[in-house]
Amino acid sequence: MILNYITWNVHPEIFHVGSLSVRWYGLLFALGFYVGYLIMARFFRKEGVPVKELDRLTTFMVVGTIIGARLGHCLFYEPAYYLSHPLEILKIWEGGLASHGAAIGIILAIYLFSRKSSQTFLWTLDRIVIVVALSGVLIRLGNLMNSEIFGKPADLPWAFIFVRDNLVPRHPTQIYEALTYLLIFIYLLWHYDHKGGHPRPGFLFGMFLILIFASRFFIEFLKEPQVQFEAKYLLNLGQSLSIPFILLGTFMVWRSKKRNTREIT
Repeated sequence: MILNYITWNVHPEIFHVGSLSVRWYGLLFALGFYVGYLIMARFFRKEGVPVKELDRLTTFMVVGTIIGARLGHCLFYEPAYYLSHPLEILKIWEGGLASHGAAIGIILAIYLFSRKSSQTFLWTLDRIVIVVALSGVLIRLGNLMNSEIFGKPADLPWAFIFVRDNLVPRHPTQIYEALTYLLIFIYLLWHYDHKGGHPRPGFLFGMFLILIFASRFFIEFLKEPQVQFEAKYLLNLGQSLSIPFILLGTFMVWRSKKRNTREIT
């Protein structure tokens, strides 16, 4: 049986002017912040929170996400290289961002923001994770445009041949993750609206951690190792780092339900 695989040969650069290059990944990454701002503004207006606080939150989020994602990649995946070449850490434009590092950076950024805000730490987390899920969709589409973070060889009609890598049909794991994150975004947004903008404190944050990192855990089985040392282990680094987040999410959901039960009784 001859299968017609999908040939993927998109150039990661949209255009360049002189030394300035505009790439799909950077555009989609920035779009995530823009769309996220619009959605968060809706939440703030719905709940009567001054929008000026959102501007401060956006600044904390941008800095926390970029620093956390970059340090996560450098220190989790290639610590020996980057610790011996510390200036290379600053070269974000060359690629190398880790979602687990971004998650840590976002949590720390929101903690710092909440100390200067009228809103609690959990209030902010429960709303920001909704837009983070959507940003995850755009980032994985950026990975697709870069022909990176792809899957293992596959004999499936929807397998992609990434011409910029080689001619081997592979699982388009970027699309698997993007679609999964889109469903998670839809669920979180639905739950927020279903509860009239007042979900149980910590519930959305906990569900986000469980759903995002559980899906990441299972999809990792279909991915090629991002660094060579992962090949000799049963679980790769992405899966190992996902487990603590899943456990934290489970605790947050349990805590939110227990707290709600206590308040009812």
